[in-house]
Amino acid sequence: MSERDQRIAAMHRGDIRVAWAFVLGLWFAIIFVALATWDLAPAGTARLILLGAGAVILLFNTAAIMAMLRHYREDRDFIYGLDITFLDQARGARK
Repeated sequence: MSERDQRIAAMHRGDIRVAWAFVLGLWFAIIFVALATWDLAPAGTARLILLGAGAVILLFNTAAIMAMLRHYREDRDFIYGLDITFLDQARGARK
């Protein structure tokens, strides 16, 4: 594996970690808000609507991140190759 391929793989792994950290953070935030505001909802129906809306947010955001990661995996050489090219050019300009 070339140095460029290793750098691409490392950048891709880092992006995967950050993306899943955002997903976990979102899940924890939505669960925390649901628990913290549970008593503020006036009735059972309102609670069900709020829980449903929170579930939809979690579902769509998680699916969007998964689709983004799939796209990154499919086009990772192009996406990260551009990043590496520009990072190397910027590093060369500073010298």
